[in-house]
Amino acid sequence: MPYLDLGSTRINYETVRGTSRRYTYFRFRPDRTLEVVLPRGRRVDPDALVRSRASWIVREYEQMSSTRRILEAQRVMYDGAYLRIVFSQEPGDELVPNLAAGEVLVRTDERRRIKELVRRWFLKSTSAYVVRKVAQLSPLMGVRPSRIDVREIGKWGYCTRTGRLSFSWQLIALPERLREYVVLHELTHLLVFDHSRAFKRKLASLCPDFRQRERELDLILPYDRMSVS
Repeated sequence: MPYLDLGSTRINYETVRGTSRRYTYFRFRPDRTLEVVLPRGRRVDPDALVRSRASWIVREYEQMSSTRRILEAQRVMYDGAYLRIVFSQEPGDELVPNLAAGEVLVRTDERRRIKELVRRWFLKSTSAYVVRKVAQLSPLMGVRPSRIDVREIGKWGYCTRTGRLSFSWQLIALPERLREYVVLHELTHLLVFDHSRAFKRKLASLCPDFRQRERELDLILPYDRMSVS
C-alpha cells in the first residue's frame, strides 16, 4: 500500500474510484488509513494529489489520533469515563454496569453481542437523561419541544422546523458538560432555527464556553464509525 512519509509517522493511503467526474475526496477510515476517492473517467496522479494536500492530511491525522472512541475491544465510555468490559461467555444476554468498580460485566453467548447489549443500555440511559434534562432546561429558556426522541442518527442531535428534537442514543457516553451542550444547542434551535449569528449569540448567553465544548465533542468518536471484534 502506498504511503505518505512524515518522518516519524507514516500514513498509508488507498485510492478508489468515485461517482463524480470532477471531484477528488480525501477521508480517513477508522483504522487511520487515508482513502483517496478519485474522479471517475479521468486520469490523475494520486501520489501528486496526496503530496499537494499534505498539510491538511497531517492536521486531520493528528486530530484523529487524539480522538477518544466510545467503544473499544476492552472498554466502553460512559459519562465521559472508560469502563472495563468483563466478558463472560454464558447463555442469555445480560449487561451489568458497576460504576464504582469501573467495569461493566457482559454475559452473553458470543462476544459480538457486546455491541447490541451496549446499545440497549445506552438507549435506555440516554432516554432517561434527555427527558430529565429537557424538562429542566425548557422552562428556563421559555421553549417547549413538540416531541422528543432518542434513536440512531448521524449527529448528536437535531431539531426540525416542527419543534421535534432527536438525540443520539450514544449521548450518555459523553461527559455531562458535553451532553448538556448538545441539549442546549437543540433547544436553542427552537428560538433560532438556523446557525446564524443570532443563534450563536443566543447559545453563548446560555453556554458561554460553547465553542470549547464543541471542540471537545469533535474529539469523541461514536462506536458505529468503527469496527470492534
